[in-house]
Amino acid sequence: MKSNYDKFPSIKVPCGGECRAFSGWDAIGGEISARVAALAKSKTVVCVDAYHGVWEDEVLAALEAVLKPDAVIETREANKTRDEVRAMLAADQGDDRVFAVMSHKKVEDWFDPAKVAAVKRKIEAARGTVLVFGVAAAVCCPESDIYIYADMARWEIQMRFRSGKLSNWLDDNAGEDALRLYKRGFFADWRALDRHKRARYGMMDYVLDTNDAAEPKMMTGAAFRRGLEIAASRPFRVKPYFDPGVWGGQWMKEKFDLDPSRKNYAWSFDCVPEENSLLMDVGGVTLETPSINLVFAKPVELLGDKVHARFGAEFPIRFDMLDTMRGGNLSLQCHPLTEYIQDAFGMHYTQDESYYLLDADASASPVVYLGKKTGVTREEFAAALRESEKTGTFDALRYVNAFPAKKHDHFLIPGGTLHCSGANCMVLEISATPYIFTFKMWDWGRLGLDGRPRPIHVEHALANIQFDRDTEWVRKNLVGRVETISERPGVKEERTGLHEREFIETRRHWFTEPVVHDTCGGVNVLNLVEGEEATVESPTCAFAPFTVHYAETFIVPAAVGKYVVRPSGPGAEKLHATIKAYVRT
Repeated sequence: MKSNYDKFPSIKVPCGGECRAFSGWDAIGGEISARVAALAKSKTVVCVDAYHGVWEDEVLAALEAVLKPDAVIETREANKTRDEVRAMLAADQGDDRVFAVMSHKKVEDWFDPAKVAAVKRKIEAARGTVLVFGVAAAVCCPESDIYIYADMARWEIQMRFRSGKLSNWLDDNAGEDALRLYKRGFFADWRALDRHKRARYGMMDYVLDTNDAAEPKMMTGAAFRRGLEIAASRPFRVKPYFDPGVWGGQWMKEKFDLDPSRKNYAWSFDCVPEENSLLMDVGGVTLETPSINLVFAKPVELLGDKVHARFGAEFPIRFDMLDTMRGGNLSLQCHPLTEYIQDAFGMHYTQDESYYLLDADASASPVVYLGKKTGVTREEFAAALRESEKTGTFDALRYVNAFPAKKHDHFLIPGGTLHCSGANCMVLEISATPYIFTFKMWDWGRLGLDGRPRPIHVEHALANIQFDRDTEWVRKNLVGRVETISERPGVKEERTGLHEREFIETRRHWFTEPVVHDTCGGVNVLNLVEGEEATVESPTCAFAPFTVHYAETFIVPAAVGKYVVRPSGPGAEKLHATIKAYVRT
Protein backbone atom coordinates (compact mmCIF):
# COMPACT_ATOMS: atom_id res chain seq x y z
CA MET A 1 0.00 0.00 0.00
CA LYS A 2 1.37 3.43 -0.93
CA SER A 3 2.29 5.63 2.02
CA ASN A 4 0.00 8.56 2.77
CA TYR A 5 2.52 10.13 5.18
CA ASP A 6 2.92 13.78 4.15
CA LYS A 7 6.63 14.66 4.10
CA PHE A 8 6.02 18.22 2.91
CA PRO A 9 3.09 19.67 4.90
CA SER A 10 2.52 23.34 4.16
CA ILE A 11 0.51 26.27 5.45
CA LYS A 12 -1.61 28.02 2.83
CA VAL A 13 -1.10 31.79 2.93
CA PRO A 14 -3.67 33.73 0.87
CA CYS A 15 -1.90 35.54 -1.95
CA GLY A 16 -2.87 39.04 -2.96
CA GLY A 17 -2.31 42.65 -1.99
CA GLU A 18 0.85 42.84 0.07
CA CYS A 19 1.06 39.04 0.49
CA ARG A 20 3.10 37.87 -2.49
CA ALA A 21 5.95 35.50 -3.30
CA PHE A 22 8.55 35.22 -6.04
CA SER A 23 10.59 32.33 -7.43
CA GLY A 24 13.96 32.62 -9.18
CA TRP A 25 16.54 35.41 -9.17
CA ASP A 26 14.97 37.25 -12.10
CA ALA A 27 11.61 37.52 -10.34
CA ILE A 28 13.27 38.40 -7.03
CA GLY A 29 15.44 41.06 -8.68
CA GLY A 30 12.49 42.45 -10.59
CA GLU A 31 10.45 42.89 -7.41
CA ILE A 32 13.26 44.58 -5.46
CA SER A 33 14.10 46.83 -8.43
CA ALA A 34 10.45 47.83 -8.73
CA ARG A 35 10.38 48.66 -5.03
CA VAL A 36 13.51 50.79 -5.43
CA ALA A 37 11.96 52.62 -8.39
CA ALA A 38 8.71 53.19 -6.49
CA LEU A 39 10.60 54.89 -3.67
CA ALA A 40 11.98 57.37 -6.24
CA LYS A 41 14.86 58.46 -4.03
CA SER A 42 18.28 59.67 -5.07
CA LYS A 43 19.77 57.19 -2.65
CA THR A 44 18.17 53.88 -1.69
CA VAL A 45 19.79 51.52 0.83
CA VAL A 46 18.86 47.85 0.38
CA CYS A 47 20.03 45.86 3.40
CA VAL A 48 20.19 42.07 3.04
CA ASP A 49 20.67 40.69 6.53
CA ALA A 50 21.61 36.99 6.47
CA TYR A 51 21.57 34.12 8.94
CA HIS A 52 24.83 32.21 9.05
CA GLY A 53 24.74 29.27 6.66
CA VAL A 54 23.54 31.22 3.64
CA TRP A 55 26.00 30.77 0.76
CA GLU A 56 27.11 34.37 1.02
CA ASP A 57 29.28 34.68 -2.09
CA GLU A 58 26.73 33.02 -4.38
CA VAL A 59 23.74 34.95 -3.04
CA LEU A 60 25.57 38.28 -3.16
CA ALA A 61 26.71 37.64 -6.75
CA ALA A 62 23.15 36.78 -7.79
CA LEU A 63 21.73 39.90 -6.16
CA GLU A 64 24.37 42.10 -7.79
CA ALA A 65 23.55 40.58 -11.17
CA VAL A 66 19.81 41.24 -10.95
CA LEU A 67 19.86 44.56 -9.05
CA LYS A 68 22.93 46.19 -10.66
CA PRO A 69 23.47 48.45 -7.62
CA ASP A 70 25.65 51.54 -7.74
CA ALA A 71 27.52 50.44 -4.62
CA VAL A 72 27.99 47.14 -2.80
CA ILE A 73 29.12 47.10 0.82
CA GLU A 74 29.82 43.81 2.61
CA THR A 75 29.45 43.99 6.36
CA ARG A 76 31.96 41.15 6.92
CA GLU A 77 34.52 43.95 6.55
CA ALA A 78 33.47 44.90 10.08
CA ASN A 79 33.76 41.46 11.66
CA LYS A 80 36.32 40.38 14.19
CA THR A 81 39.03 38.00 13.04
CA ARG A 82 38.78 34.24 13.38
CA ASP A 83 41.28 34.24 16.24
CA GLU A 84 39.43 37.01 18.08
CA VAL A 85 36.14 35.10 17.80
CA ARG A 86 37.73 31.84 18.93
CA ALA A 87 39.28 33.59 21.93
CA MET A 88 35.96 35.21 22.77
CA LEU A 89 34.16 31.85 22.81
CA ALA A 90 36.92 29.64 24.20
CA ALA A 91 35.88 29.59 27.85
CA ASP A 92 32.31 28.52 27.06
CA GLN A 93 33.17 26.15 24.21
CA GLY A 94 35.75 24.00 26.03
CA ASP A 95 37.29 20.91 24.42
CA ASP A 96 34.39 18.43 24.38
CA ARG A 97 33.15 17.32 20.93
CA VAL A 98 29.47 17.64 21.88
CA PHE A 99 28.85 19.83 24.93
CA ALA A 100 29.57 23.45 25.83
CA VAL A 101 28.01 26.20 27.94
CA MET A 102 25.13 28.17 26.47
CA SER A 103 26.37 31.56 25.28
CA HIS A 104 24.62 34.80 26.14
CA LYS A 105 26.61 36.92 23.70
CA LYS A 106 24.96 39.12 21.09
CA VAL A 107 25.80 39.39 17.40
CA GLU A 108 27.49 42.71 18.10
CA ASP A 109 30.21 40.72 19.90
CA TRP A 110 31.23 39.19 16.54
CA PHE A 111 31.93 42.70 15.19
CA ASP A 112 34.80 45.14 15.77
CA PRO A 113 33.31 48.50 16.85
CA ALA A 114 35.93 50.56 14.97
CA LYS A 115 35.34 48.54 11.80
CA VAL A 116 31.57 48.91 12.22
CA ALA A 117 31.98 52.68 12.38
CA ALA A 118 34.06 52.59 9.19
CA VAL A 119 31.45 50.54 7.34
CA LYS A 120 28.71 52.90 8.50
CA ARG A 121 30.71 55.79 7.04
CA LYS A 122 30.97 53.93 3.70
CA ILE A 123 27.22 53.41 3.66
CA GLU A 124 26.67 57.09 4.44
CA ALA A 125 29.03 58.19 1.66
CA ALA A 126 27.60 55.90 -1.02
CA ARG A 127 25.12 57.19 -3.59
CA GLY A 128 22.42 55.71 -5.81
CA THR A 129 21.22 52.18 -5.07
CA VAL A 130 23.36 50.82 -2.24
CA LEU A 131 23.35 47.08 -1.53
CA VAL A 132 24.49 46.24 2.00
CA PHE A 133 24.98 42.52 2.53
CA GLY A 134 26.19 40.19 5.29
CA VAL A 135 25.44 37.98 8.26
CA ALA A 136 23.73 40.20 10.87
CA ALA A 137 24.17 43.10 8.44
CA ALA A 138 21.79 45.32 10.42
CA VAL A 139 24.54 45.81 13.00
CA CYS A 140 26.26 48.02 10.42
CA CYS A 141 23.08 49.16 8.72
CA PRO A 142 20.45 49.75 11.42
CA GLU A 143 18.39 51.95 9.08
CA SER A 144 17.60 51.05 5.49
CA ASP A 145 14.99 51.80 2.86
CA ILE A 146 14.41 48.13 2.07
CA TYR A 147 15.21 45.44 4.64
CA ILE A 148 15.48 41.85 3.42
CA TYR A 149 16.13 38.96 5.78
CA ALA A 150 17.85 35.89 4.28
CA ASP A 151 16.94 33.06 6.65
CA MET A 152 18.28 29.51 6.73
CA ALA A 153 16.77 26.25 8.02
CA ARG A 154 18.67 24.54 10.82
CA TRP A 155 18.62 21.17 9.05
CA GLU A 156 20.07 22.70 5.88
CA ILE A 157 22.86 24.28 7.93
CA GLN A 158 23.68 20.83 9.27
CA MET A 159 23.74 19.40 5.75
CA ARG A 160 26.11 22.17 4.70
CA PHE A 161 28.34 21.41 7.69
CA ARG A 162 28.42 17.75 6.70
CA SER A 163 29.22 18.63 3.09
CA GLY A 164 32.56 19.98 4.26
CA LYS A 165 31.89 23.36 2.64
CA LEU A 166 30.50 25.41 5.53
CA SER A 167 32.45 26.73 8.50
CA ASN A 168 31.14 28.17 11.72
CA TRP A 169 30.45 31.89 11.62
CA LEU A 170 33.75 33.76 11.05
CA ASP A 171 35.82 30.60 11.20
CA ASP A 172 37.66 28.53 8.58
CA ASN A 173 36.88 25.09 10.04
CA ALA A 174 34.85 23.66 7.13
CA GLY A 175 35.43 19.94 6.76
CA GLU A 176 36.32 19.43 10.41
CA ASP A 177 34.39 17.26 12.89
CA ALA A 178 30.69 17.87 12.15
CA LEU A 179 29.83 17.37 15.82
CA ARG A 180 32.12 20.25 16.79
CA LEU A 181 30.67 22.47 14.07
CA TYR A 182 27.18 21.70 15.36
CA LYS A 183 28.26 22.31 18.94
CA ARG A 184 29.59 25.77 18.15
CA GLY A 185 26.39 26.60 16.28
CA PHE A 186 24.06 25.25 18.96
CA PHE A 187 25.75 26.84 21.96
CA ALA A 188 27.00 30.11 20.45
CA ASP A 189 26.41 31.22 16.85
CA TRP A 190 22.72 30.33 16.60
CA ARG A 191 21.89 31.79 20.03
CA ALA A 192 23.22 35.21 19.03
CA LEU A 193 21.71 35.13 15.55
CA ASP A 194 18.30 34.12 16.91
CA ARG A 195 18.31 37.05 19.35
CA HIS A 196 19.19 39.36 16.47
CA LYS A 197 16.48 37.95 14.19
CA ARG A 198 13.64 37.82 16.69
CA ALA A 199 13.87 41.58 17.27
CA ARG A 200 13.36 42.28 13.56
CA TYR A 201 10.26 40.40 12.40
CA GLY A 202 8.22 43.60 12.15
CA MET A 203 10.93 45.33 10.10
CA MET A 204 11.22 42.71 7.35
CA ASP A 205 10.09 44.01 3.96
CA TYR A 206 11.01 40.67 2.39
CA VAL A 207 12.14 37.23 3.55
CA LEU A 208 14.60 35.41 1.27
CA ASP A 209 14.74 31.59 1.14
CA THR A 210 17.91 30.10 -0.38
CA ASN A 211 17.73 26.71 1.32
CA ASP A 212 17.59 25.28 -2.20
CA ALA A 213 20.48 27.15 -3.79
CA ALA A 214 19.24 26.28 -7.28
CA GLU A 215 15.74 27.62 -6.64
CA PRO A 216 15.80 30.84 -4.57
CA LYS A 217 12.47 32.21 -3.39
CA MET A 218 11.30 35.35 -1.64
CA MET A 219 8.08 36.44 0.03
CA THR A 220 6.99 39.79 1.27
CA GLY A 221 7.29 40.50 4.97
CA ALA A 222 3.50 40.80 5.01
CA ALA A 223 3.14 37.24 3.66
CA PHE A 224 5.67 35.94 6.18
CA ARG A 225 3.90 37.57 9.12
CA ARG A 226 0.49 36.44 7.83
CA GLY A 227 1.78 32.87 7.59
CA LEU A 228 2.89 32.98 11.21
CA GLU A 229 -0.51 34.35 12.25
CA ILE A 230 -2.28 31.52 10.44
CA ALA A 231 -0.03 28.86 11.97
CA ALA A 232 -0.64 30.21 15.47
CA SER A 233 -4.42 29.97 15.04
CA ARG A 234 -4.96 26.43 13.68
CA PRO A 235 -3.50 22.92 13.79
CA PHE A 236 -0.36 22.50 11.69
CA ARG A 237 2.61 20.25 11.05
CA VAL A 238 6.26 21.11 10.62
CA LYS A 239 8.37 19.69 7.82
CA PRO A 240 9.89 16.42 9.10
CA TYR A 241 13.39 15.27 8.32
CA PHE A 242 14.99 11.85 8.42
CA ASP A 243 18.56 10.84 9.18
CA PRO A 244 20.49 7.54 9.08
CA GLY A 245 22.41 6.15 12.05
CA VAL A 246 24.58 3.23 13.05
CA TRP A 247 21.60 1.54 14.73
CA GLY A 248 18.98 2.67 12.20
CA GLY A 249 16.14 0.50 10.94
CA GLN A 250 13.82 -0.05 7.99
CA TRP A 251 10.35 0.79 9.35
CA MET A 252 10.24 4.47 8.36
CA LYS A 253 11.73 3.74 4.95
CA GLU A 254 8.81 1.41 4.22
CA LYS A 255 5.98 3.24 6.02
CA PHE A 256 6.87 6.74 4.86
CA ASP A 257 8.05 5.95 1.33
CA LEU A 258 11.60 7.21 1.91
CA ASP A 259 14.56 6.76 -0.40
CA PRO A 260 14.98 2.97 -0.68
CA SER A 261 18.64 3.32 -1.66
CA ARG A 262 19.59 4.58 1.80
CA LYS A 263 20.97 1.90 4.10
CA ASN A 264 18.65 2.85 6.97
CA TYR A 265 16.89 5.67 8.78
CA ALA A 266 17.50 6.07 12.49
CA TRP A 267 15.79 9.35 13.37
CA SER A 268 12.85 11.42 12.32
CA PHE A 269 12.43 14.85 13.85
CA ASP A 270 8.81 15.86 13.26
CA CYS A 271 8.16 18.23 16.15
CA VAL A 272 11.34 20.00 17.22
CA PRO A 273 10.67 23.63 16.31
CA GLU A 274 14.29 24.68 16.77
CA GLU A 275 15.37 22.06 14.22
CA ASN A 276 12.36 21.73 11.90
CA SER A 277 10.93 24.15 9.36
CA LEU A 278 7.54 25.51 8.38
CA LEU A 279 6.57 25.41 4.73
CA MET A 280 4.46 28.37 3.60
CA ASP A 281 2.56 28.12 0.32
CA VAL A 282 2.08 31.68 -0.94
CA GLY A 283 0.14 31.59 -4.18
CA GLY A 284 1.73 28.33 -5.30
CA VAL A 285 5.27 29.29 -4.29
CA THR A 286 6.35 27.16 -1.32
CA LEU A 287 8.96 28.73 0.93
CA GLU A 288 10.80 27.22 3.88
CA THR A 289 11.29 29.11 7.13
CA PRO A 290 12.63 27.85 10.47
CA SER A 291 9.67 26.94 12.67
CA ILE A 292 11.42 28.60 15.62
CA ASN A 293 10.30 31.86 13.97
CA LEU A 294 6.74 31.01 14.96
CA VAL A 295 7.76 30.39 18.57
CA PHE A 296 9.62 33.70 18.72
CA ALA A 297 6.97 35.77 16.93
CA LYS A 298 3.77 34.28 18.43
CA PRO A 299 4.72 32.72 21.76
CA VAL A 300 1.50 33.44 23.68
CA GLU A 301 -0.84 32.39 20.87
CA LEU A 302 1.16 29.21 20.26
CA LEU A 303 2.17 28.17 23.78
CA GLY A 304 -0.51 29.79 25.90
CA ASP A 305 -0.03 32.38 28.60
CA LYS A 306 0.91 30.01 31.44
CA VAL A 307 3.32 27.94 29.36
CA HIS A 308 4.92 31.10 27.99
CA ALA A 309 5.27 32.47 31.52
CA ARG A 310 7.07 29.28 32.55
CA PHE A 311 9.33 28.65 29.55
CA GLY A 312 9.53 31.96 27.71
CA ALA A 313 9.70 31.80 23.92
CA GLU A 314 10.77 28.15 23.88
CA PHE A 315 8.66 25.27 22.63
CA PRO A 316 8.86 22.80 25.55
CA ILE A 317 7.56 19.56 23.96
CA ARG A 318 9.46 17.39 21.48
CA PHE A 319 8.18 14.46 19.39
CA ASP A 320 10.63 12.46 17.29
CA MET A 321 11.00 8.87 16.10
CA LEU A 322 13.71 6.27 16.68
CA ASP A 323 13.70 3.35 14.25
CA THR A 324 15.55 0.16 15.24
CA MET A 325 13.40 -2.23 13.17
CA ARG A 326 15.88 -4.75 11.72
CA GLY A 327 18.51 -2.43 13.09
CA GLY A 328 20.47 -2.35 16.35
CA ASN A 329 20.23 -1.18 19.94
CA LEU A 330 20.52 2.51 20.72
CA SER A 331 23.48 3.47 22.88
CA LEU A 332 23.06 2.89 26.62
CA GLN A 333 22.52 6.39 27.95
CA CYS A 334 21.01 8.76 30.46
CA HIS A 335 20.04 12.42 30.51
CA PRO A 336 21.03 15.04 33.09
CA LEU A 337 19.17 16.05 36.21
CA THR A 338 17.75 19.58 36.22
CA GLU A 339 20.39 21.10 38.46
CA TYR A 340 23.17 19.43 36.46
CA ILE A 341 22.02 20.75 33.09
CA GLN A 342 21.68 24.20 34.61
CA ASP A 343 25.09 24.20 36.27
CA ALA A 344 27.09 22.44 33.55
CA PHE A 345 25.50 23.76 30.36
CA GLY A 346 23.40 26.81 31.22
CA MET A 347 20.09 25.22 30.14
CA HIS A 348 16.85 26.04 31.97
CA TYR A 349 15.32 22.56 32.15
CA THR A 350 16.35 19.04 31.36
CA GLN A 351 15.73 16.33 28.77
CA ASP A 352 13.10 14.19 30.49
CA GLU A 353 11.48 11.83 28.01
CA SER A 354 9.50 8.69 27.30
CA TYR A 355 9.34 5.92 24.70
CA TYR A 356 5.95 5.23 23.12
CA LEU A 357 6.08 2.06 21.01
CA LEU A 358 4.50 2.80 17.65
CA ASP A 359 5.42 -0.71 16.63
CA ALA A 360 7.57 -3.67 17.65
CA ASP A 361 8.49 -6.95 15.98
CA ALA A 362 7.03 -9.51 18.38
CA SER A 363 8.86 -12.34 16.61
CA ALA A 364 12.21 -10.83 17.62
CA SER A 365 11.40 -10.51 21.36
CA PRO A 366 12.14 -6.76 21.48
CA VAL A 367 13.06 -5.03 24.74
CA VAL A 368 13.59 -1.60 26.22
CA TYR A 369 16.55 -1.27 28.57
CA LEU A 370 15.46 0.77 31.59
CA GLY A 371 16.95 1.31 35.05
CA LYS A 372 19.69 -0.62 36.81
CA LYS A 373 19.15 -4.12 38.11
CA THR A 374 18.44 -4.58 41.80
CA GLY A 375 21.63 -5.27 43.72
CA VAL A 376 23.98 -3.54 41.31
CA THR A 377 26.07 -0.94 43.12
CA ARG A 378 27.28 2.39 41.81
CA GLU A 379 30.88 1.28 42.34
CA GLU A 380 30.70 -1.95 40.32
CA PHE A 381 28.72 -0.30 37.52
CA ALA A 382 31.20 2.58 37.30
CA ALA A 383 34.16 0.18 37.31
CA ALA A 384 32.63 -1.91 34.51
CA LEU A 385 31.94 1.17 32.37
CA ARG A 386 35.45 2.54 32.81
CA GLU A 387 36.90 -0.85 32.01
CA SER A 388 34.77 -1.03 28.85
CA GLU A 389 36.56 2.05 27.53
CA LYS A 390 39.78 0.02 27.60
CA THR A 391 38.51 -3.42 26.57
CA GLY A 392 35.63 -2.57 24.24
CA THR A 393 33.33 -5.03 26.03
CA PHE A 394 30.46 -4.50 28.47
CA ASP A 395 27.83 -6.97 29.69
CA ALA A 396 24.81 -4.64 29.66
CA LEU A 397 22.32 -7.33 30.72
CA ARG A 398 24.30 -7.91 33.90
CA TYR A 399 23.65 -4.35 35.04
CA VAL A 400 20.56 -3.00 33.24
CA ASN A 401 16.93 -4.21 33.18
CA ALA A 402 15.52 -5.35 29.84
CA PHE A 403 11.71 -5.10 29.78
CA PRO A 404 9.72 -6.82 27.00
CA ALA A 405 8.28 -4.26 24.58
CA LYS A 406 5.20 -4.44 22.39
CA LYS A 407 3.18 -2.07 20.24
CA HIS A 408 1.50 0.76 22.22
CA ASP A 409 3.59 0.22 25.36
CA HIS A 410 4.76 3.44 27.01
CA PHE A 411 8.04 3.59 28.98
CA LEU A 412 8.74 6.68 31.10
CA ILE A 413 12.28 8.03 31.38
CA PRO A 414 12.84 10.92 33.80
CA GLY A 415 16.33 12.47 33.77
CA GLY A 416 18.96 10.36 35.51
CA THR A 417 17.45 7.03 34.39
CA LEU A 418 19.54 4.43 32.57
CA HIS A 419 17.86 3.54 29.27
CA CYS A 420 17.94 2.70 25.60
CA SER A 421 15.65 1.14 23.04
CA GLY A 422 16.58 -2.33 21.91
CA ALA A 423 16.53 -3.53 18.32
CA ASN A 424 13.28 -4.16 16.43
CA CYS A 425 11.35 -1.30 18.01
CA MET A 426 9.73 1.75 16.45
CA VAL A 427 9.78 4.42 19.12
CA LEU A 428 7.84 7.66 19.23
CA GLU A 429 9.94 9.64 21.66
CA ILE A 430 7.94 12.18 23.68
CA SER A 431 10.10 14.48 25.71
CA ALA A 432 11.09 17.89 26.91
CA THR A 433 12.75 19.94 24.20
CA PRO A 434 16.46 20.03 25.18
CA TYR A 435 17.51 17.38 22.69
CA ILE A 436 21.30 16.96 22.51
CA PHE A 437 22.02 16.24 26.16
CA THR A 438 22.50 12.49 25.90
CA PHE A 439 25.28 10.95 27.97
CA LYS A 440 26.29 7.74 26.19
CA MET A 441 27.93 5.11 28.37
CA TRP A 442 28.12 2.10 26.07
CA ASP A 443 27.59 1.93 22.32
CA TRP A 444 27.94 -1.80 21.74
CA GLY A 445 31.45 -1.40 20.31
CA ARG A 446 30.35 0.55 17.20
CA LEU A 447 31.87 3.36 15.19
CA GLY A 448 29.79 6.28 13.93
CA LEU A 449 28.83 6.70 10.29
CA ASP A 450 31.90 8.93 9.95
CA GLY A 451 34.13 5.99 10.92
CA ARG A 452 35.06 7.58 14.26
CA PRO A 453 34.15 6.32 17.74
CA ARG A 454 30.87 7.86 18.86
CA PRO A 455 31.26 10.25 21.82
CA ILE A 456 31.06 8.57 25.22
CA HIS A 457 30.46 10.59 28.41
CA VAL A 458 30.81 8.12 31.25
CA GLU A 459 31.68 10.66 33.93
CA HIS A 460 28.78 12.95 33.02
CA ALA A 461 26.49 9.91 33.17
CA LEU A 462 27.77 8.68 36.51
CA ALA A 463 27.17 12.12 37.99
CA ASN A 464 23.49 11.85 37.06
CA ILE A 465 22.38 8.19 37.23
CA GLN A 466 19.89 7.61 40.02
CA PHE A 467 20.89 4.25 41.49
CA ASP A 468 17.75 3.96 43.60
CA ARG A 469 15.83 3.36 40.35
CA ASP A 470 16.26 -0.39 40.48
CA THR A 471 14.19 -3.21 38.98
CA GLU A 472 11.27 -2.95 41.39
CA TRP A 473 11.15 0.85 41.35
CA VAL A 474 11.24 1.02 37.55
CA ARG A 475 8.57 -1.65 37.10
CA LYS A 476 6.28 0.19 39.52
CA ASN A 477 6.92 3.76 38.36
CA LEU A 478 8.01 3.71 34.72
CA VAL A 479 6.52 0.67 32.97
CA GLY A 480 2.90 0.16 31.92
CA ARG A 481 1.37 3.01 33.90
CA VAL A 482 -1.99 3.23 32.14
CA GLU A 483 -5.05 4.62 33.90
CA THR A 484 -8.52 4.91 32.34
CA ILE A 485 -9.79 8.48 32.72
CA SER A 486 -13.15 8.14 30.99
CA GLU A 487 -15.02 5.79 28.69
CA ARG A 488 -18.16 6.06 26.57
CA PRO A 489 -19.35 4.24 23.45
CA GLY A 490 -16.72 4.78 20.75
CA VAL A 491 -14.24 6.74 22.90
CA LYS A 492 -11.83 5.75 25.68
CA GLU A 493 -9.36 8.18 27.29
CA GLU A 494 -6.31 6.92 29.18
CA ARG A 495 -3.54 8.58 31.11
CA THR A 496 -0.22 6.99 30.14
CA GLY A 497 2.27 9.11 32.11
CA LEU A 498 4.62 10.80 32.34
CA HIS A 499 6.40 10.34 35.64
CA GLU A 500 5.69 12.82 38.44
CA ARG A 501 9.17 14.35 38.02
CA GLU A 502 8.34 15.30 34.43
CA PHE A 503 6.26 18.34 33.44
CA ILE A 504 4.57 16.72 30.43
CA GLU A 505 1.19 15.02 30.71
CA THR A 506 0.27 12.41 28.08
CA ARG A 507 -3.22 11.15 27.25
CA ARG A 508 -4.19 8.42 24.81
CA HIS A 509 -7.59 8.33 23.15
CA TRP A 510 -8.94 5.19 21.48
CA PHE A 511 -11.86 6.10 19.27
CA THR A 512 -14.25 5.13 16.53
CA GLU A 513 -16.35 8.25 17.15
CA PRO A 514 -15.32 11.94 17.20
CA VAL A 515 -13.33 13.06 20.26
CA VAL A 516 -13.66 16.58 21.65
CA HIS A 517 -10.39 18.08 22.91
CA ASP A 518 -9.61 21.42 24.51
CA THR A 519 -6.20 23.05 24.68
CA CYS A 520 -7.28 24.65 27.98
CA GLY A 521 -4.94 27.53 27.25
CA GLY A 522 -1.82 25.45 26.57
CA VAL A 523 -0.23 24.02 23.44
CA ASN A 524 -1.10 20.40 22.52
CA VAL A 525 1.07 18.02 20.48
CA LEU A 526 -0.51 14.84 19.09
CA ASN A 527 0.39 11.85 16.96
CA LEU A 528 -2.03 9.50 15.20
CA VAL A 529 -0.66 6.23 16.59
CA GLU A 530 -3.44 3.98 15.22
CA GLY A 531 -5.62 4.35 12.12
CA GLU A 532 -4.92 5.45 8.55
CA GLU A 533 -6.35 8.95 8.72
CA ALA A 534 -8.16 11.40 10.96
CA THR A 535 -9.58 14.88 10.53
CA VAL A 536 -9.14 17.73 13.01
CA GLU A 537 -12.04 20.17 13.00
CA SER A 538 -13.17 23.30 14.79
CA PRO A 539 -16.64 23.06 16.41
CA THR A 540 -17.06 26.75 15.56
CA CYS A 541 -15.53 26.52 12.06
CA ALA A 542 -12.65 28.71 13.21
CA PHE A 543 -10.28 26.85 10.89
CA ALA A 544 -10.63 24.61 7.85
CA PRO A 545 -10.67 20.83 8.49
CA PHE A 546 -7.13 19.52 8.83
CA THR A 547 -6.23 15.99 7.76
CA VAL A 548 -3.56 13.90 9.50
CA HIS A 549 -2.29 10.43 8.64
CA TYR A 550 -0.86 7.51 10.54
CA ALA A 551 2.27 8.39 12.56
CA GLU A 552 2.08 12.09 11.70
CA THR A 553 2.73 14.50 14.55
CA PHE A 554 0.71 17.70 14.62
CA ILE A 555 0.63 20.78 16.82
CA VAL A 556 -2.52 22.48 18.10
CA PRO A 557 -1.75 26.03 19.30
CA ALA A 558 -3.14 27.14 22.65
CA ALA A 559 -5.23 29.80 20.88
CA VAL A 560 -7.34 27.10 19.16
CA GLY A 561 -9.24 26.12 22.31
CA LYS A 562 -11.74 23.35 21.55
CA TYR A 563 -11.16 21.03 18.59
CA VAL A 564 -12.50 17.68 17.42
CA VAL A 565 -10.56 14.67 16.10
CA ARG A 566 -12.63 12.16 14.14
CA PRO A 567 -11.81 9.06 12.08
CA SER A 568 -11.88 9.73 8.35
CA GLY A 569 -10.79 8.43 4.98
CA PRO A 570 -10.26 4.74 4.16
CA GLY A 571 -10.78 2.61 7.22
CA ALA A 572 -12.72 5.30 9.08
CA GLU A 573 -14.79 2.59 10.74
CA LYS A 574 -11.73 1.00 12.33
CA LEU A 575 -10.30 1.75 15.77
CA HIS A 576 -8.10 4.87 15.86
CA ALA A 577 -5.83 6.26 18.56
CA THR A 578 -3.94 9.46 19.30
CA ILE A 579 -1.33 10.19 21.92
CA LYS A 580 -1.50 13.77 23.16
CA ALA A 581 1.09 15.69 25.18
CA TYR A 582 0.75 18.99 26.97
CA VAL A 583 2.39 20.88 29.82
CA ARG A 584 0.96 20.23 33.28
CA THR A 585 -0.16 23.46 34.91
